[in-house]
Amino acid sequence: MMLAPSFFDQPADRVARHLLGATLCVRVAGEVQRLPCTELEAYLGPEDLACHAAKGRTKRTEAMFGPPGTLYVYLVYGMHEMLNLVTGPAGHPAAVLVRGAGPYDGPGKLTRALGIDRRLNGRALGHAAGVWIEERSPIAPREVIATPRIGVGYAGAWAEAPLRFVGRCPPETASKAKRNVPADHA
Repeated sequence: MMLAPSFFDQPADRVARHLLGATLCVRVAGEVQRLPCTELEAYLGPEDLACHAAKGRTKRTEAMFGPPGTLYVYLVYGMHEMLNLVTGPAGHPAAVLVRGAGPYDGPGKLTRALGIDRRLNGRALGHAAGVWIEERSPIAPREVIATPRIGVGYAGAWAEAPLRFVGRCPPETASKAKRNVPADHA
């Protein structure tokens, strides 16, 4: 069953933790690809210095201020599209970055493989957009690893906040996902 927009109306860290193991569904060339979410990062809003919204509302970040369940897709390094899911109440810019799903162990690899790009930015997560999340049984807390986010060293103390969530994966996806888990957590 597809998660309703109301599910995303909660703090980004709670959404990210809950989405581990949930199924990312993307319609590609008329067929639906279903991939378990294996790695997610939470960006908590303007107070979080790693969050794009920390620098205020801009044309680029406008989608983050939308209702829960809005897609926020942006380009990084001039070449990688990043898929984010807006969380919390409308007007509070917070989101979850989907860093990995199924065999794809990086956010750029994931979006490239699934054809996700900025044309989806600002759209509502769902069948009409061709991107949605389906529920799954909860992952036990002992199966969730929380670490600092990747590539946000500029964010001061926020760089060390344990807001990156990795789930212990089934054997068929573990080898890829495990590469992103620090040695002291593996």
